[in-house]
Amino acid sequence: MKTFKKKDFPVDQIRRFLEPGPIVLVSSFWKGKTNIMTMGWHTVMEFSPSLVGCMITSENHSFEMIRRSKECVINIPTVELAEVAVGIGNTSGREIDKFEHFGLTAVKAQKVKAPLIQECFANYECKLADSRLLRKYNFFILEVVKAHAPASPKYPQTLHYRGQGVFMVSGESLNLRRMFKPQNL
Repeated sequence: MKTFKKKDFPVDQIRRFLEPGPIVLVSSFWKGKTNIMTMGWHTVMEFSPSLVGCMITSENHSFEMIRRSKECVINIPTVELAEVAVGIGNTSGREIDKFEHFGLTAVKAQKVKAPLIQECFANYECKLADSRLLRKYNFFILEVVKAHAPASPKYPQTLHYRGQGVFMVSGESLNLRRMFKPQNL
Protein backbone atom coordinates (compact mmCIF):
# COMPACT_ATOMS: atom_id res chain seq x y z
CA MET A 1 0.00 0.00 0.00
CA LYS A 2 1.33 3.44 -0.97
CA THR A 3 2.11 6.07 1.68
CA PHE A 4 2.45 9.81 1.18
CA LYS A 5 4.97 12.29 2.54
CA LYS A 6 2.88 15.20 3.75
CA LYS A 7 3.53 18.86 4.49
CA ASP A 8 1.42 21.66 5.94
CA PHE A 9 -1.50 22.52 3.69
CA PRO A 10 -3.54 25.79 3.66
CA VAL A 11 -6.81 25.15 5.48
CA ASP A 12 -8.68 27.53 3.18
CA GLN A 13 -7.87 25.23 0.23
CA ILE A 14 -9.08 21.88 1.63
CA ARG A 15 -12.00 21.83 -0.81
CA ARG A 16 -9.51 20.56 -3.40
CA PHE A 17 -9.74 17.11 -1.81
CA LEU A 18 -13.10 17.24 0.00
CA GLU A 19 -15.52 18.64 -2.57
CA PRO A 20 -18.23 15.98 -2.34
CA GLY A 21 -20.44 16.08 -5.38
CA PRO A 22 -21.01 17.51 -8.80
CA ILE A 23 -21.48 21.16 -9.62
CA VAL A 24 -25.20 21.89 -9.64
CA LEU A 25 -27.24 24.77 -11.00
CA VAL A 26 -29.84 25.87 -8.46
CA SER A 27 -32.86 27.58 -10.00
CA SER A 28 -35.23 29.67 -7.96
CA PHE A 29 -38.41 31.74 -8.37
CA TRP A 30 -39.70 34.60 -6.25
CA LYS A 31 -42.20 37.39 -7.04
CA GLY A 32 -42.28 36.70 -10.78
CA LYS A 33 -38.49 36.49 -11.22
CA THR A 34 -36.24 33.50 -11.80
CA ASN A 35 -32.57 33.03 -11.05
CA ILE A 36 -29.87 30.39 -11.38
CA MET A 37 -26.79 30.01 -9.21
CA THR A 38 -23.85 27.65 -9.53
CA MET A 39 -23.21 25.57 -6.41
CA GLY A 40 -20.21 23.38 -5.72
CA TRP A 41 -20.94 22.25 -2.19
CA HIS A 42 -23.93 20.21 -1.08
CA THR A 43 -24.40 17.01 0.86
CA VAL A 44 -26.96 14.24 1.04
CA MET A 45 -28.20 14.23 4.63
CA GLU A 46 -30.86 11.51 4.58
CA PHE A 47 -32.26 9.01 2.10
CA SER A 48 -35.93 8.91 3.14
CA PRO A 49 -37.13 11.56 3.18
CA SER A 50 -34.48 12.61 0.69
CA LEU A 51 -32.69 15.55 2.33
CA VAL A 52 -29.90 17.67 0.85
CA GLY A 53 -27.97 20.27 2.83
CA CYS A 54 -26.21 23.25 1.28
CA MET A 55 -24.69 26.55 2.31
CA ILE A 56 -25.55 29.64 0.28
CA THR A 57 -23.91 32.87 1.30
CA SER A 58 -26.41 35.56 2.26
CA GLU A 59 -24.72 37.88 -0.26
CA ASN A 60 -25.90 35.64 -3.10
CA HIS A 61 -29.05 36.83 -4.89
CA SER A 62 -30.50 33.28 -4.69
CA PHE A 63 -30.24 33.22 -0.89
CA GLU A 64 -33.22 35.52 -0.34
CA MET A 65 -35.20 34.04 -3.24
CA ILE A 66 -34.91 30.53 -1.79
CA ARG A 67 -35.33 31.65 1.81
CA ARG A 68 -38.53 33.54 1.01
CA SER A 69 -40.07 31.07 -1.48
CA LYS A 70 -38.94 28.06 0.60
CA GLU A 71 -38.20 26.09 -2.57
CA CYS A 72 -35.80 25.63 -5.48
CA VAL A 73 -34.67 23.11 -8.08
CA ILE A 74 -31.26 21.43 -7.98
CA ASN A 75 -30.29 20.86 -11.62
CA ILE A 76 -27.38 18.57 -12.45
CA PRO A 77 -25.48 19.58 -15.59
CA THR A 78 -23.06 17.37 -17.50
CA VAL A 79 -19.56 18.39 -18.54
CA GLU A 80 -20.95 19.86 -21.78
CA LEU A 81 -22.35 22.74 -19.70
CA ALA A 82 -19.04 23.48 -17.92
CA GLU A 83 -18.51 26.94 -19.39
CA VAL A 84 -22.18 27.83 -18.85
CA ALA A 85 -21.92 26.76 -15.18
CA VAL A 86 -18.83 28.96 -14.69
CA GLY A 87 -20.51 31.87 -16.49
CA ILE A 88 -23.59 31.55 -14.28
CA GLY A 89 -21.36 31.53 -11.21
CA ASN A 90 -19.58 34.69 -12.36
CA THR A 91 -22.72 36.77 -12.95
CA SER A 92 -25.51 38.12 -10.77
CA GLY A 93 -29.20 37.49 -11.23
CA ARG A 94 -29.75 40.98 -9.85
CA GLU A 95 -28.37 42.32 -13.15
CA ILE A 96 -29.34 39.79 -15.84
CA ASP A 97 -31.88 37.09 -16.64
CA LYS A 98 -29.59 34.07 -16.56
CA PHE A 99 -31.97 31.80 -18.48
CA GLU A 100 -32.02 34.26 -21.37
CA HIS A 101 -28.36 35.28 -21.15
CA PHE A 102 -27.03 31.69 -21.18
CA GLY A 103 -29.63 30.29 -23.60
CA LEU A 104 -31.15 27.85 -21.11
CA THR A 105 -34.72 26.57 -21.24
CA ALA A 106 -36.93 27.00 -18.16
CA VAL A 107 -39.41 24.14 -17.81
CA LYS A 108 -42.40 24.19 -15.45
CA ALA A 109 -41.84 22.00 -12.41
CA GLN A 110 -44.56 19.76 -10.99
CA LYS A 111 -44.31 20.45 -7.24
CA VAL A 112 -42.50 23.81 -6.92
CA LYS A 113 -42.67 27.18 -8.70
CA ALA A 114 -38.93 27.31 -9.45
CA PRO A 115 -38.23 26.10 -13.01
CA LEU A 116 -36.29 23.05 -14.13
CA ILE A 117 -33.40 23.60 -16.53
CA GLN A 118 -34.16 21.44 -19.57
CA GLU A 119 -30.52 21.19 -20.69
CA CYS A 120 -29.45 19.60 -17.38
CA PHE A 121 -29.17 15.82 -17.01
CA ALA A 122 -31.31 15.60 -13.87
CA ASN A 123 -33.58 17.95 -11.91
CA TYR A 124 -34.58 17.71 -8.24
CA GLU A 125 -37.54 19.78 -7.12
CA CYS A 126 -36.90 20.81 -3.50
CA LYS A 127 -38.78 22.39 -0.62
CA LEU A 128 -37.13 23.93 2.42
CA ALA A 129 -37.40 21.26 5.13
CA ASP A 130 -35.60 23.02 7.97
CA SER A 131 -34.53 26.65 8.29
CA ARG A 132 -33.06 26.56 11.81
CA LEU A 133 -29.45 26.79 10.55
CA LEU A 134 -30.10 29.67 8.14
CA ARG A 135 -29.59 32.60 10.52
CA LYS A 136 -26.32 31.33 12.00
CA TYR A 137 -24.75 29.36 9.11
CA ASN A 138 -26.72 30.20 5.91
CA PHE A 139 -27.34 26.44 5.75
CA PHE A 140 -30.43 25.21 3.92
CA ILE A 141 -31.85 21.75 4.51
CA LEU A 142 -33.91 20.87 1.44
CA GLU A 143 -36.24 17.94 0.84
CA VAL A 144 -36.31 16.56 -2.69
CA VAL A 145 -40.03 16.18 -3.40
CA LYS A 146 -39.80 15.22 -7.09
CA ALA A 147 -36.87 13.98 -9.19
CA HIS A 148 -36.46 13.86 -12.97
CA ALA A 149 -33.66 11.90 -14.70
CA PRO A 150 -33.23 9.88 -17.89
CA ALA A 151 -32.63 6.12 -17.79
CA SER A 152 -29.35 6.43 -19.66
CA PRO A 153 -26.50 7.01 -19.20
CA LYS A 154 -26.60 5.62 -15.67
CA TYR A 155 -23.48 7.58 -14.66
CA PRO A 156 -23.15 10.78 -16.73
CA GLN A 157 -19.95 12.82 -16.87
CA THR A 158 -20.46 15.51 -14.25
CA LEU A 159 -18.28 18.43 -13.26
CA HIS A 160 -16.70 18.69 -9.79
CA TYR A 161 -15.12 21.86 -8.40
CA ARG A 162 -11.69 21.67 -6.80
CA GLY A 163 -11.30 25.39 -6.02
CA GLN A 164 -9.46 28.28 -7.66
CA GLY A 165 -11.07 27.70 -11.07
CA VAL A 166 -10.00 24.05 -11.33
CA PHE A 167 -12.54 21.33 -12.08
CA MET A 168 -12.51 17.55 -12.30
CA VAL A 169 -14.71 15.52 -14.63
CA SER A 170 -16.24 12.36 -13.19
CA GLY A 171 -14.72 9.37 -14.84
CA GLU A 172 -14.26 5.67 -14.51
CA SER A 173 -16.46 3.80 -12.05
CA LEU A 174 -15.10 1.18 -9.69
CA ASN A 175 -17.62 -1.60 -9.00
CA LEU A 176 -17.06 -3.24 -5.61
CA ARG A 177 -20.57 -4.68 -5.20
CA ARG A 178 -19.08 -8.11 -4.44
CA MET A 179 -17.80 -6.60 -1.17
CA PHE A 180 -20.96 -4.70 -0.26
CA LYS A 181 -22.81 -5.76 2.87
CA PRO A 182 -25.99 -3.95 3.89
CA GLN A 183 -25.83 -2.36 7.32
CA ASN A 184 -27.79 -4.01 10.09
CA LEU A 185 -29.81 -1.17 11.53
